[in-house]
Amino acid sequence: MPTNPGYEMSARATAGREVYARNFGVVPAEAERIMNEHAGALYTREAFEAAGGPGWQGRNLTDRERSIAVITALVAQNVTDVRLSTYLALARRTGLDEEALTELMVLLTAYLGQPYTSLAMEAVRRSAGPGAATGKP
Repeated sequence: MPTNPGYEMSARATAGREVYARNFGVVPAEAERIMNEHAGALYTREAFEAAGGPGWQGRNLTDRERSIAVITALVAQNVTDVRLSTYLALARRTGLDEEALTELMVLLTAYLGQPYTSLAMEAVRRSAGPGAATGKP
């Protein structure tokens, strides 16, 4: 399903689509469907073009480091919905566990304050699934 009828996806947009698929933990076509559903075709095309650039394609940052950066940016903007959950999931897939994510929220509290980070900490615990609050599976 193309992002826009008549639009041929550039190599950069194709690479960006792959990034979104990796970040969402789905196949590229599903990432495109999700993006189109939530943001529309024009926005999706531009998002894919951006993600196909050096921010997500560069060789000097790992996906783990990128996820930490994106989580930090989202928390700083008080974003605690599915956008944050997506990058929390990516962080977990790249080796950050609940203890590391908790430490990140504690660190961010010193720089952002408790109102935003307390909401983000709730999102960390909520997205961890059952047993996160008690430490039991």
